[in-house]
Amino acid sequence: MRRSDLLTLTLLALLAVLPPVFFCTGHPFYLDLATRLVILAIAATSLNLVLGYGGMVSFGHAAYIGIGAYAVGIPVYHDLWGGAAWLASTSGWVHLALAMGLSALFALGTGAISLRTRGVHFIMITMAFAQMVYYLFVSLGTYGGDDGLVIEHRSRLPGISLDNPLQLYGLCLAVLVATIVIVRTIMRSRFGQVIKGARGNEERMATLGYNTYAYRLTAFVIAGAIAGLSGFLMGNFTAFISPEMMAWTRSGELMFMVILGGTATTPGPLLGTLIFIVTEELLSHYTRHWQLPFGLMLIGVVLFMRGGLTGAFRRRE
Repeated sequence: MRRSDLLTLTLLALLAVLPPVFFCTGHPFYLDLATRLVILAIAATSLNLVLGYGGMVSFGHAAYIGIGAYAVGIPVYHDLWGGAAWLASTSGWVHLALAMGLSALFALGTGAISLRTRGVHFIMITMAFAQMVYYLFVSLGTYGGDDGLVIEHRSRLPGISLDNPLQLYGLCLAVLVATIVIVRTIMRSRFGQVIKGARGNEERMATLGYNTYAYRLTAFVIAGAIAGLSGFLMGNFTAFISPEMMAWTRSGELMFMVILGGTATTPGPLLGTLIFIVTEELLSHYTRHWQLPFGLMLIGVVLFMRGGLTGAFRRRE
């Protein structure tokens, strides 16, 4: 077993043990913090698929989280107010299908256009698409507009109550483990090797007969669907959604998490999200201007730790 795999297992073991222990000993705040951390780690892992392994710097990944969250809130809203029958449901399976399906569809449309560009043009187009969705939901006064929408009832899944914080956390952690395994398996397959090869030299891969555009687009859609799944979980966790969830600054935070932990690595997104969330929480307790030291820390990691924190860990092997 490689040390990076051992690091991943160690982090997952800590997340499996410590938050429930804190909750059972009268500290529910830490379980809430860990739930948010795990959900964002799922989104960061999906971003790592395109950003780290594929070299596609998507600056609109938070849009999928927002779409996934609204896929929970909007059907519940129509259920409460007697809306269209096909939307009037609190079924978790309906919400999940909408979250992942709509996110994948949006990723397909976005990727089909964005992947025809390179470099800064790709970054700006992905951000532009995300901002279009952001302003779309801002304009929808029926669903709260800029003020957001309260989710009166969480999704209903058989055998599990998402109103129970421990059960919700257990589901989120299980999804994170599955996401890490899926992304790791994809990147070790022939498909993943083509994605890596296209990142290094797309022209050479095309010369070998691979349709790199189709491969990259497929990876983009998979990443969008997984991020939509994280949005489904986020909507059930917060019981409140707003367009702010899909602002470009949120996409920037996801990018920081991946870069901080280490791109194109298995434990990178999880480690980066853990450090990001914990450091943010600790610094905010000491000063109202915590963004300054936090930003300096991130700049230091990018400048002096090539490969992020996981890269530094590897160099010590």
